Amino acid sequence: MPRILLIEDHDTLGYALKEYLEMKGFDVAWARDGDKGLAHFERYPTDLCILDIMMPGRDGFAVAEIIRRKEPRLPLIFLTARSLKVDLLKGFGLGADDYIIKPVDEEELVARIQAVLRRAAPENGPQASFKVGRYIFDYPSQKLSLDGWERLLTEREAHLLRLLCERKGRLLPRQEVLKILWNQSDYFTRRSMDVFISRLRKYLREDPNIEIQNVYGSGFILSDGH
Repeated sequence: MPRILLIEDHDTLGYALKEYLEMKGFDVAWARDGDKGLAHFERYPTDLCILDIMMPGRDGFAVAEIIRRKEPRLPLIFLTARSLKVDLLKGFGLGADDYIIKPVDEEELVARIQAVLRRAAPENGPQASFKVGRYIFDYPSQKLSLDGWERLLTEREAHLLRLLCERKGRLLPRQEVLKILWNQSDYFTRRSMDVFISRLRKYLREDPNIEIQNVYGSGFILSDGH
């Protein structure tokens, strides 16, 4: 289920779009201003952002600049009443994938979202290789290496490390891991996941800059000082 972050300060429109997009199968988080939107972006994984431009405080352009610095490939759609050429050029200059003028046709919005997500989807499946601090993690071969040392990970260890690497610096929700890797959530699967996290910490301990932080009740954050 694609996860959409909608940042829109108009209550009626924001509510209507959230309800409609959820009805169409999207997981939608709605923030009413730029700061709240950025706070959600920092904490939770997002597949696409829809940004209103004219908002109190940080406008959509300012929010897009911050998001682009942290997630250069994250799809962005601007949603605005402003149709001036200078605004369109600025939006696309910030890396917007689409620019929709209000009033919004909901069916057209869904079609544009689907098109942007298709273009953004990796052509060759998941990313193959990751740099984690001083380590190199090759996902297809399930190998973790450092200065000539290598460890062959189990399939589940490799998949868990890939999920952490893809969200590096951001929260990987516990429930998402349980759903993807264990397909259920009970006492035993939660304990099993904690064991796997402990194993990964042990494998990565040669680089003191690497940390897998446990965010109580929420999930995990992988950081490596970069």
